[in-house]
Amino acid sequence: MEPQTAGAFVVRPYRTGDAAELVRAARESVATVGRWMPWCHDGYVAAEADEWIAYALRCVTERSAYELAVVDARDDRLVGGVGLNQFNPRNNYCNLGYWVRETRQRQGAATAAARALARFGFDALRLTRIEIVMQRDNVASAHVAEAIGARYEGVARNRLVVGEHPVDAKVYGLVP
Repeated sequence: MEPQTAGAFVVRPYRTGDAAELVRAARESVATVGRWMPWCHDGYVAAEADEWIAYALRCVTERSAYELAVVDARDDRLVGGVGLNQFNPRNNYCNLGYWVRETRQRQGAATAAARALARFGFDALRLTRIEIVMQRDNVASAHVAEAIGARYEGVARNRLVVGEHPVDAKVYGLVP
């Protein structure tokens, strides 16, 4: 997959050299990202980052998911991540997820990256639907979904498992 320009940001495949910055991003973002995503925790270490990057690169190569880095277009510094995953080929849709490190939140990165990757999903992958699913109280994620034109479709009970616990989730739908 070729890098996608997204305003002041670029969406591109992870690189092995992103691991150290991914660790820093995770550790600084425990209070915000970690609240919603259990992978983002105080003890996040290089081995976890290396494992994630290897997985993300393998998925892009296999075209089974597009787990990508969001970087600053000026200096290529990691800002966050965005992904198309959980593909349902029979019904031609997938999930879109995103996160932004705490020091770069509220600067438009999630919106720009999500919009760019959704466009890739519709144009290059010919998807007919993209879902954005988030924990019920994740207001920031809901704002991003609405900003890129996704429609709120309701609350799905026990839709996500966070840690080992099922939780209700808001579901947004995006169509071309």
